[in-house]
Amino acid sequence: MDTKFSSAIHTLILISESETPMNSDQIAESVGTNASYIRKLTTRLSKAGIIEGRRGVSGFRLVRKPEDISLLDIYKAVMETDNLHLFDLHQNPNDACIVGHNIRPVLGGMFRDMEECVEKRLQGMTLADCIGNMQEYIRKNNKETMH
Repeated sequence: MDTKFSSAIHTLILISESETPMNSDQIAESVGTNASYIRKLTTRLSKAGIIEGRRGVSGFRLVRKPEDISLLDIYKAVMETDNLHLFDLHQNPNDACIVGHNIRPVLGGMFRDMEECVEKRLQGMTLADCIGNMQEYIRKNNKETMH
């Protein structure tokens, strides 16, 4: 599975919770990737109206409040799609086989139903939920704060 989604959430939590603007190098260090990859993500998040760069300042800020940014918004922004896509059907099933002939429409419908359920869940979860869960986890396990 692609890691753009989790990397984008990580990036947005950093941007939201940092006391000073964070640039792509600093974000990349935390995410464990390179700055070029982060710049690609931040470009997509910016196009979606989730973040913006600050003029004259190296770093990013949220355009909307964390509670107004759904996880589905983030997914769609970084995956550059209007539809959640989690499952792929295998190619070239044998039409001469009864299962091979019918597998694509059967699984296709089932997969789409599952993806619709996940879309609804993601629409109901926000960046603020992720931040709250992170703060709670840190409080319980590390006795530190994100700041």
